[in-house]
Amino acid sequence: MADLRCNIAGVTSPNPFWLASAPPTDKEYNVVRAFKAGWGGVVWKTLGEDPPVVNVSSRYGAVNYNGQRVAGFNNIELITDRPLDVNLREIKQVKRDWPDRAMVVSLMVPCEEEAWAKILPLVEETGADGVELNFGCPHGMSERGMGSAVGQVPEYVEMVTRWCKKHTRMPVFVKLTPNVTNVLVPARAAKAGGADAVSLINTINSIVTVDLDVMAPTPTVNGKGAHGGYCGPAVKPIALNMVAEIARDPECGGIPISGIGGISNWRDAAEFMALGSGSVQVCTAAMHYGFKIVDDMIDGLNNWMDDKGYATLDDFRGAAVPNVCNWKDLDMNYEIVAQIDQQSCIKCGLCHIACEDTSHQAISAAKDNGARRYEVIDEECVGCNLCMHVCPVDGCITMRRIDNGKPYMTWTEDPRNPANMEAAE
Repeated sequence: MADLRCNIAGVTSPNPFWLASAPPTDKEYNVVRAFKAGWGGVVWKTLGEDPPVVNVSSRYGAVNYNGQRVAGFNNIELITDRPLDVNLREIKQVKRDWPDRAMVVSLMVPCEEEAWAKILPLVEETGADGVELNFGCPHGMSERGMGSAVGQVPEYVEMVTRWCKKHTRMPVFVKLTPNVTNVLVPARAAKAGGADAVSLINTINSIVTVDLDVMAPTPTVNGKGAHGGYCGPAVKPIALNMVAEIARDPECGGIPISGIGGISNWRDAAEFMALGSGSVQVCTAAMHYGFKIVDDMIDGLNNWMDDKGYATLDDFRGAAVPNVCNWKDLDMNYEIVAQIDQQSCIKCGLCHIACEDTSHQAISAAKDNGARRYEVIDEECVGCNLCMHVCPVDGCITMRRIDNGKPYMTWTEDPRNPANMEAAE
């Protein structure tokens, strides 16, 4: 079988599946259960200064969509509310008992060098493999000048990262906030500060639903609600884009990436790794289905790698990065049209309705011996894929290439580009 061993920034684990810093990694009991289930590593829930923070009740909200529970997940929980010495003692014991598993400890303290210089040696003494600087939490702690309040200011990201590299020998992971206009700015700052790796994405600032009976955001706390952090399957596309942006950025210099954001199965993990991630971190899926989901993740990734002939994770890590480009670099000569397999078509008409109402009127509706029949009008079809996506039957609508292998031509080269038209004149 394929070798799933993972090495990122000098932190090793038997597989790339780690639990993200969150409620599932808040104590020894949970982490031991996770390791027994087969997880390759954990990022211990964020530690802070004593006295610990105080959390509220309730804490979680969710978006349920089309029958899928927890398509998106929202939380207003803060960092650990357990005493620092208890957490440190448990981290040390777990690392001692499970030396082959990755143990990274998330940290968040005030933006003062003394605070970081004080906590880092305490973590180092536990034998932990690394630290993750939580510059991403968008609620609660950001109001106290921590979390995303640091992560949104690149000068602070670089400064605090430098402090941490100065005061510890452990690898330093910088967890980035997605609540920025351009994730490359804090990523480059982390690189400049000496970070050994970046982790992303942290949660997205959100209000997921409003309780229309009490007229307050959910989760509600005695009739009121606050913005929280959004995660789960719904954020995966945002996370993939940000991971890809960092992976292909020359100024980030190939900095190792621990991918986070909506990873629920082996395929999600493979997509993150194809875009440059080393390890992948999971939270919402574990909270939804329990720790045993890692079995399917490990088996699925193993089987896929065997089928593709990949012996190690490095064989496909970053393989998709060269194919991520800006719009202007896409092939303007590439041309496809839809085609409908009449044998598998169930005559629902969704393709026709979608195309007729909202696209290019490229699917005709007719009767054939009294039965409905839908056909593509090639000369009207622009290959947008909408019909394929709305069709409820997998494989019924596919896309057929019709450009006959015209040479690759970017928008920069296209004579229809106004800049080229002006030059021709």
